[in-house]
Amino acid sequence: MAPIVQAREVHLVERPDGLPRPEQFAVVARALPAPRHGEFVIRNRFLSIDPALRPPLSNGMTPLQAPIASLAIGEVVVSENRHFPIGAMVVHRLGLRDFALSDGEQVDRLEPRPDEPLHWHLGPLGFTGFTAYAGLFDVARIKPGEIVFVSAAAGAVGSIAAQIAKRVGCRVIGSAGSPEKCAWLSDVAGLDAVINYRAGSLRKSLKAAAPDGIDVYFDNVGGEHLDAALPRMRMHGRVAVCGMISAYNNKGALSEGVTTLATMMYNRITMRAFIWQDHLALWPQFLAAMRGWLASGAIRAEETIHDGLEAAPEALIGLLTGKNLGKTLVRLD
Repeated sequence: MAPIVQAREVHLVERPDGLPRPEQFAVVARALPAPRHGEFVIRNRFLSIDPALRPPLSNGMTPLQAPIASLAIGEVVVSENRHFPIGAMVVHRLGLRDFALSDGEQVDRLEPRPDEPLHWHLGPLGFTGFTAYAGLFDVARIKPGEIVFVSAAAGAVGSIAAQIAKRVGCRVIGSAGSPEKCAWLSDVAGLDAVINYRAGSLRKSLKAAAPDGIDVYFDNVGGEHLDAALPRMRMHGRVAVCGMISAYNNKGALSEGVTTLATMMYNRITMRAFIWQDHLALWPQFLAAMRGWLASGAIRAEETIHDGLEAAPEALIGLLTGKNLGKTLVRLD
């Protein structure tokens, strides 16, 4: 019989109204039972902190006094499952915790290459990078020479989407909320134009950056950004709706009003929301392309890494207030 493992978990103890506060979370210790036949224990190495964690905290999908669901990468340390032997690396959805007991549901084997940082499989080589890839190629169907606007372009998905669009041969405009992020987008990511949306009128800044209009808008923000982008869309432009982070702290996740929807009729604009799970047929070609871009330096992966399970709530709060550059992670090594 395998030994019982002492695990720690991040629980939600009070539902946030607006921006979450640290005291609304707690780190709770509990004993994991020894795995039965078909079960195994995962020791987590990296936890993924994403904007999508926020709405379930208020809408009831995240229960109180229970681990908060998130993606994570870990190593199997105790096993009674031949498909997940000791030493296997896995990616799973079992929440913000250091150890997890699983029967294999919502767990996938991971085969990282020696030259790939493990955490890349939650970032550019994981669902984050795949979201950017699927949104651009399967939803927006970008083409070389087009003008692409990416909001939250220094965030996890946005930073990859903006760089992919550049690699394809598009003119790329990105928005971000600080001078430091804007400098990274210009100097490292190599975008053609960068807007600090906190400095002046977003609508006027976008018009100046895209005087000839926009073919594709990759929307991570919604609200004011969507309202500013729609009037700039060219005939038959496409909007790929990836996220609405501007609304996630609002009651009911209600977005700021969008007043420019009539433009969709005049210019025959297509707006389509998506999630990465709907496009998994693209995974092999995505992985091959992204590995090539990363190996050549054509795409730069950026991360904001916090250390220790106790840092998870602050990592999420920091992400929601724009304190991250690139992918936000919690490291448990």
